[in-house]
Amino acid sequence: MIFAAKLKPRWNRWLVKRIPPAASVLLNQRRIFIIPSRTGAAFAVVLLLMLLAAINYQNSLAYSLTFLLTSLFIVAILHTYRNLAGLTVKALGANAVFVGEHGCFRLQLLSGNRGHQAIALGWTASDLQVLDVAALGGSDCELRLLATQRGWLRPGRLRVESRFPLGVLVSWSWLDLDQALLVYPRPIAADLPAHAGGGADEEEDGVRIRGQGSDDFQGLRSYQPGDSKKRLHWKAYSRGQGLLVKDFAALAGRDIWLDFNQLGGDLETRLSQLCHWVLQLSASQQPFGLRLPGLELPVATGAAQRDACLRALALFGLAP
Repeated sequence: MIFAAKLKPRWNRWLVKRIPPAASVLLNQRRIFIIPSRTGAAFAVVLLLMLLAAINYQNSLAYSLTFLLTSLFIVAILHTYRNLAGLTVKALGANAVFVGEHGCFRLQLLSGNRGHQAIALGWTASDLQVLDVAALGGSDCELRLLATQRGWLRPGRLRVESRFPLGVLVSWSWLDLDQALLVYPRPIAADLPAHAGGGADEEEDGVRIRGQGSDDFQGLRSYQPGDSKKRLHWKAYSRGQGLLVKDFAALAGRDIWLDFNQLGGDLETRLSQLCHWVLQLSASQQPFGLRLPGLELPVATGAAQRDACLRALALFGLAP
């Protein structure tokens, strides 16, 4: 274990030099490794025993069979390598997700003049997705990875391998497609503080607070991540109309500011509550601003404001 721990950094540095990060990688002789599989190792042991038996009994038929199977093994080395060589693996990007969801990384495999069969891809050898690529064609695939914390999710090197045609050898490569997706905080439903509108006397000026407990019912809208389950309209769901949420009045009359310092709880709880209200206010087209320690996003509305606020929440306090 100690030896492996010392060897791993050297192995990673060597991989970076041999297969540097790139959004698109063509697999060639420099980037492909090939070794016998477990089946191939057992096959080699059987060949050795057959050779010893042929020598011991001086049996010509045993010699012929041993040399024939050995020739098949040698030919399989070339075909296993050729099934992976010439394949281009290209990253197509990934969409942002929330903590607890599975990030989806989109990839495309492109072939040259020959097809490729049973190409396996995945982050670990135990969880691979297998697909074929036709000659002069391409195949798209999606690889999923659980997002456990906010910030940038970088899956690391991608394993691409082939055991075609006999399964006695495995040709493989470790590719760094330089992929990353942004993970937003998990939305947590919470009441919007009364002072979010900018003053303690808001209710006297006609400002209304949107949130659980509001009596100013506005209608129904589609369910958004982070909505409170208490506000789900179950009758509509039972009628097959999908998940709908009871919508209440938003703050009106003053600018809405979502302020980190005006919330209680630890860091992640505050960010999750802010994330919830960013989604809620954006869904209702309500202008709002966001204040974080050292950062202030002015009052605005629309998809650009939502994405900017979610990105600020996802990266707050993390090293660049």
